[in-house]
Amino acid sequence: MTQRRKILAIFGTRPEVIKMGPVVEALRADGAFTVVTLATAQHREMLDDMLRVFGIVPDHDLDIMTPDQRVVDVTAQCLLGIDAVLRQEKPDLALVQGDTTTVLAAALACHYNRIPVGHVEAGLRTADKYAPFPEEMNRRVAGALADLHFAPTAQARENLRREGVPEAAILITGNTVVDAVLHIAAKPPDPNDAVLQRIARFADGVGRLLLVTAHRRESFGAPLRGVCQALLRILETHPDAGLVFPVHPNPNVRHTVHELLGAQSRVLLLEPLDYLQFVQVMRRATLILTDSGGVQEEAPSLGKPVLVLRDKTERPEGIQAGVALLVGTDPERIVAEATRLLAAPPGADERLRRQNPYGDGHAAPRIVQAIRAHLGL
Repeated sequence: MTQRRKILAIFGTRPEVIKMGPVVEALRADGAFTVVTLATAQHREMLDDMLRVFGIVPDHDLDIMTPDQRVVDVTAQCLLGIDAVLRQEKPDLALVQGDTTTVLAAALACHYNRIPVGHVEAGLRTADKYAPFPEEMNRRVAGALADLHFAPTAQARENLRREGVPEAAILITGNTVVDAVLHIAAKPPDPNDAVLQRIARFADGVGRLLLVTAHRRESFGAPLRGVCQALLRILETHPDAGLVFPVHPNPNVRHTVHELLGAQSRVLLLEPLDYLQFVQVMRRATLILTDSGGVQEEAPSLGKPVLVLRDKTERPEGIQAGVALLVGTDPERIVAEATRLLAAPPGADERLRRQNPYGDGHAAPRIVQAIRAHLGL
């Protein structure tokens, strides 16, 4: 009997688990692999909620999160902790996802230990090393060190080609977030979920629902204040609209959002939602405003228009397909485009869903097949 190959799946934040979860499930369903999981816990609470959704209990948990942690501290702790696990487990391949500091440290630790790396969601670029910060350089460094590049789109593949990555090392898979969001959206919501009940009562009382998320470091301070001011103006001119805003735990976000929006009757500020809840709210929303990379991909999968609260995006496919619009943090632009989208005719959601450029929900099986081929199975 052929010995199973060991795959080490590494993640540190909720978005990583969302996008790695379908791959872990597909690997576990394939009899050729033993899957070992490593959580750095770069984000603790939000990570744990997502692990429960996918039924993942980490085999190794570095638990590195500390209050108001600096990027350099996260990097150093991740690098040391991941190195120790690599030396213990000696995997045949390590998998990382996306662009977090965990990804940067994992790719570097694997390089030092001569362990091949597969990079899920490879090839995303803005060409500006400070936007988003520090994610752009995290993924560029990971891309330079990776051995297998699972590009979600043709444009991501072209980015890798231009950087000299061999054609044989790149596979267009679609984005695993589509696998995740379609799987979760197909599940009926929990009728006893108190948070969803509260959101439903709020939505019934206001009419149309706007969903907002914001957490990028480059938006702290004046940019985020501009976003909040724009949201207030949108509510003033659309009396049938209400705003649901799950507020990121970072104090730089919480203070600004609660100060400017906390007293408004048509604003519902919530603690971060678990993924099951968040997908249900996305399904109910009329319009989504976000600076999240993952939400830019999830919303089109559910047929929802997106205003991207960033000046640059590494996901231009949504912009090109017309399912997302880059508005930055300028209040005038946000208000103008939100007003235009809120006037969209019935049936726009279905057209958006048909134009989703991010995949078909079968990215994880493609990744598993590529790993099998790489390991000679």
